[in-house]
Amino acid sequence: MSIRTLDEIIAEAETQKVSISTIIKIIESKELETSVENLTKKMKEYFQVMKESAQKGIERPISSLSGITGGEGYRLWKASENAISDNVTLKAAARAMAVSNVNASMGRIVASPTAGSCGIIPGVLISVAEKLGKSDDQITDVLFTAGAVGKIIAMNATLAGAEGGCQAECGSAVAMAAAATVELSGGTPRQVGHAVAIALKSLMGLVCDPVAGLVEVPCIKRNGMGAVQAIMAADMALAGIESIIPADEVIKAMGEVGRMMPEQLRETATGGLATTPTGKRIKRELFG
Repeated sequence: MSIRTLDEIIAEAETQKVSISTIIKIIESKELETSVENLTKKMKEYFQVMKESAQKGIERPISSLSGITGGEGYRLWKASENAISDNVTLKAAARAMAVSNVNASMGRIVASPTAGSCGIIPGVLISVAEKLGKSDDQITDVLFTAGAVGKIIAMNATLAGAEGGCQAECGSAVAMAAAATVELSGGTPRQVGHAVAIALKSLMGLVCDPVAGLVEVPCIKRNGMGAVQAIMAADMALAGIESIIPADEVIKAMGEVGRMMPEQLRETATGGLATTPTGKRIKRELFG
């Protein structure tokens, strides 16, 4: 991508009076030397995989290979009648965990942007589109906006838990989902940028501390919580709430925070929840 900042993309979209996804499809088609139609077809295939994994995880309880997690998405989906939270956020959280359940069972997913944060984007977009009456084609379009945000984060900070902690994985996914949700809801390119900043700030400093080194605890539940945060960030931006710190500066700050984190809190399973008495016990039981 020739454009390296979100502000550049927003400015281009505003100049041309089009959506961010329209700008991204044009840029990507030129750089990859393929048609917009081919890019869209491929993105729609990715989305179908997302839908299938989300549906699979809410239809029945799916256990991980380790056996320490399973059925979180299914159980939350079934609890919808008596839930305190509203229907959209609950469904988004349930679907997000459902996709993570499929991942932990070695099922087929789309890393969006990573395997550890795979459920947030599909959980949010499927649920929001359901409420708004949006089509799969419309969701496919805004996935280009989500992808652009992910690329910018990758270029200017990191998407890897091993480099930046879970703020780089779930944090980035929340920002990507919030951006796509704003566009799907009819928000402006400038509101997309504010949603990214608001979302990423809400998870700044989140550590990566997988119990027994597996992408299960606390990863699956973090996907569910991240889905809720993405929707709220989008709602804030759509309400006209602005981030005082521009999105590109927030992204760079996230990268700096990640570099400040001690190694123990960057996916090494040597800090945080992984070193609690229960975390150590689980590791011993699984690996001796």
